[in-house]
Amino acid sequence: MNKFRTQIEDSGLSPYDRIVLLFAILRSPEGCKWDRAQTHETLLPYLIEEAYEVVESIETGRYGDLKEELGDLLTQVVFHAQLASERGEFDLDDVITQVVGKLVARHPHVFGEPKDLDPQQVRDQWERIKTESGEKESVLAGLPRTMPALTMAFRMGEKAGGVGFDWKQAADVVDKIDEELGELKEELAAPQVDPDRLSEEIGDLLFAVASLGRKLHIEPEVALRKALEKFRNRFDELERRVRADGGTFQDYSLEELEAIWQQIKSS
Repeated sequence: MNKFRTQIEDSGLSPYDRIVLLFAILRSPEGCKWDRAQTHETLLPYLIEEAYEVVESIETGRYGDLKEELGDLLTQVVFHAQLASERGEFDLDDVITQVVGKLVARHPHVFGEPKDLDPQQVRDQWERIKTESGEKESVLAGLPRTMPALTMAFRMGEKAGGVGFDWKQAADVVDKIDEELGELKEELAAPQVDPDRLSEEIGDLLFAVASLGRKLHIEPEVALRKALEKFRNRFDELERRVRADGGTFQDYSLEELEAIWQQIKSS
């Protein structure tokens, strides 16, 4: 049997030791040329892809696939840790040790003096501890700029709210949405529309809508994806009906397409 296969299938190895050894072998001179050629940067697309596949399996209720998708995501974590280990920076043990320490410190109501906190109080405590510990230069510094915009809007409002800068209730955010929509309408009615100003007003409106979702405990990114999936299903059905008799969209007026759309919505 192949010597590497023998090492990996050693019954004395824990699953943790097995996956760490696996990537050490893949990155060794006798390992895989593709794996040896990878860097933190070249692996980024795979990390993002695997994370989204985990999200999709959860959102679509395909929990039978979740184990595999989580495994694929885990391989990315181990791979990056292996790269860092080779450069003497840190290894997977260091990653785990650091995150365990952080989670213990962020849960003083569990690992310190017991307190009965509700979920929002736990979130507020989490943000307060981060700020007081000086881990970040500012309250918002920990938000990666590459985060999807709706998710960032949610998290930014959440962090600001964690230090007391927030609307008191959802109704206040609805008023803000009305205000932003009014400003957008004013810009659209201007004799000469300023594209930059228009973009700014739409951004303000989207931020306000994301804030409403946050106050109602609804993730705007998730809500929008659900809406898009619903639109996709309905549009696919619209397309199926249009082409049922060999037709095309050009054969129908907008009013006729809208009538079919309403039938699909009510079915």
